[in-house]
Amino acid sequence: MEHKIYHLKLRGLVFGSLDKSIRNTIKMLIVLAVSFNMTSCESFLEIDAPKNKLISETVFEDASTVESAFANIYYKMREQGMVSGNFGLSVSMGAYADELDYYGRNTNLLNIYNHGITAYDPTVLSWWNQAYNLIYVANDIIQGIDKATALSLEEHERFKGQALFVRAFIHSLLVGIYGDVPYITATSYIDNNKVSRMPMDTVYGKIISDLLLAVDLLDDVSVGERVLPNRSAVKALLARMYLYHGDWELAEATASDVIGAHTLETDINKVFLKNATETIWQFKPGGPSIKNTQEAQNMIITSIPTQGYALTPLLLAAFEPGDLRRTQWVGSFTSNDGLTTLYFAHKYKQTINTTSQSLEYSIILRLAEQYLIRAEARAHLGNIPGAQGDVNVLRNRAGLGDTTASTKEGLLEAVLHERQVELFTEHGHRWFDLNRFDRANEVLSSIKPNWKSTNVLLPIPGNDLEFNPNLRPQNEGY
Repeated sequence: MEHKIYHLKLRGLVFGSLDKSIRNTIKMLIVLAVSFNMTSCESFLEIDAPKNKLISETVFEDASTVESAFANIYYKMREQGMVSGNFGLSVSMGAYADELDYYGRNTNLLNIYNHGITAYDPTVLSWWNQAYNLIYVANDIIQGIDKATALSLEEHERFKGQALFVRAFIHSLLVGIYGDVPYITATSYIDNNKVSRMPMDTVYGKIISDLLLAVDLLDDVSVGERVLPNRSAVKALLARMYLYHGDWELAEATASDVIGAHTLETDINKVFLKNATETIWQFKPGGPSIKNTQEAQNMIITSIPTQGYALTPLLLAAFEPGDLRRTQWVGSFTSNDGLTTLYFAHKYKQTINTTSQSLEYSIILRLAEQYLIRAEARAHLGNIPGAQGDVNVLRNRAGLGDTTASTKEGLLEAVLHERQVELFTEHGHRWFDLNRFDRANEVLSSIKPNWKSTNVLLPIPGNDLEFNPNLRPQNEGY
């Protein structure tokens, strides 16, 4: 059966009209209540944002409709935009950085790979629009449930915590890609159409504030195979944000909380299975016949010359001899004539489903990152033995000996290396790390012919700058 999802038709920071028909409102209510199925969504019917008294006073009084609204959010994250394993950060920024070579003919992806992006690039616009669409829905939920009277206290706290997490998570990606961005917390289209960009430091502060509120609202219960964010997911993102913001003590303490609540997967072959012990937050594959991850579909090479992405020689050279991550998380394919062998990310291994249920879900947050966050924070704090211990946990799991780094500078280099070989092709980590460590220009200028130092940020969509002059100035170089 085909399920229709009614979603908000939003463009950038233009959040729609308030004067909408009762017919569309009733459709939204019916669909949110009975028609949504997160795992078998195939078609969309766009309607304008139904912002009126009926929606505000009815939808958020029923827990099931709020849950459906969240299911829509997570579905869109999985299928579209920066978070998606399809054309999201994992593949696009992997190709933008030094992880992936792109062999396809998609003009948009070629522009990303060759650093030919302009302010009117479709990917730049679609990421921006989809991100603020999700933020708008999260804000709508927050405002709606705060006015609701029929929800229980537990429901109210759970829904608000999730919405705050979503808002913070999406803003964390926006600020990493575009730099200074607006931090949107309201649903007034009049106000939102006039917003200005905030300094990155201010955005990080607001992300952290939202996450601290969410920590107090959510519990540690894992619901739905860890497909819904709980307190550990919030703390995992919070530790990352503390690290990016340079709050070393808080990054160490928060990562320690997450590490203490989870168990690292000891078998490297099980890390990307849906029931891996170290998974903190993941997306369940969807569709009546699609029971595998988009990551596997995009990364695994099954023929040459029709391959899309392949791991770069630079990434392959980063693995030390004997590293199990190289042997277990990297696959290869040789052309029929035997002249070409390409290597691909093989963390997710299912391209054709052979069981009634998928064995792999798309992992968004996992425990290994928390060890690396704590190691980096400890290095900055001068805790050399502690930083070494965290790095060694992952090295030893990968079949390698302890790190030889014994100074702050040496350990920071060791952490950057471990992040490269542990988190490769996962949600743009490598790109964010090159920027954080101020290495993007150094690393990419020698391997990317069109690279410019201003490419460290993507441009703000030109159409939005024209519509809202308050978003100016454009990022340098565009």
